[in-house]
Amino acid sequence: MGFLLLEGGAEFGGRMAEPDKRAIELAGGPDASIAILPTAAAPDNNHERAGRNGLRWFRSLGSSRVDSVPVINKSSADNPVLAAQLRSARFIYLLGGFPQFLGETLKGSRVWQAALEAYQDGAVIGGSSAGAMVLCEHYYDPSKGKLLEGLNLLPHSCVLPHHNNFGRNWAKDLSSQLPSDTLIGIDEQTGILNDAAGDWTIYGAGKVTLYRAGQTEVHGRGETIKLFNEQPGL
Repeated sequence: MGFLLLEGGAEFGGRMAEPDKRAIELAGGPDASIAILPTAAAPDNNHERAGRNGLRWFRSLGSSRVDSVPVINKSSADNPVLAAQLRSARFIYLLGGFPQFLGETLKGSRVWQAALEAYQDGAVIGGSSAGAMVLCEHYYDPSKGKLLEGLNLLPHSCVLPHHNNFGRNWAKDLSSQLPSDTLIGIDEQTGILNDAAGDWTIYGAGKVTLYRAGQTEVHGRGETIKLFNEQPGL
C-alpha cells in the first residue's frame, strides 16, 4: 500500500515545499514519475494553466519526470492511454477546483482504477483543496451546499480545506451530519502525510484541526497524529 498526502490549499509556493518534498521522497526521489491531474480546474477552463503551474512547482522542487495528464471529462477519464500514465506514476497529485466535478469524473473510471492500482503498489496519492476532499469517504460541495460520497481512500472522514480561511465555517453543520466521521480541517499552505504505521505528520505553515466524537483538537507543524484506529483502506 502507498501513502496519502492531504493539503489545505494555496499549494504552489512557500512552506508547501515541506510536504511535497517528503511525498517525492516516498515516491522514490527526484526521478520518480509524477502525474498531475488538473481535472478539478476543467469546469472553468483553467486546467491547462493549473497544470502548468503544477509542472513548474514540482520541477522547482527537483523532480525531473512530471506530466500534467489531461483528464478533463468522463471521456478522457476512461482513456486507456491516460490510464496507463497513471498506472506507471509513483506520485499522483489531484489539483484543486470544483470538488463535485472532480469526484464524479474520476469515480468508476479507468484512470481512477489505474491510480488505485498504483497506490496498491506503493505510489503516493495526494491532493490539495478539492483534490484532498474527494479522497475521503465524504466531501462537502459548497457551491451546491450538499454532502457527497467521495472516492473513499479515507473511510469515515471528511476534509475541510482552507480551514484558516473559510473551511472552519463548515465544521458545525458537518459534525452534526457526520457524527461518526473525523472532520479534518487543514489550513492553507499545510499538508499531512501518513506513514506505514498509520500515523500522520503535519508539514507546512499552518495547523490541522480535528473534529471527532464531539471534541476539537488543534495540532501544529511537526506533530504526529492518528486519524484512524486502522490503516486507511480501499
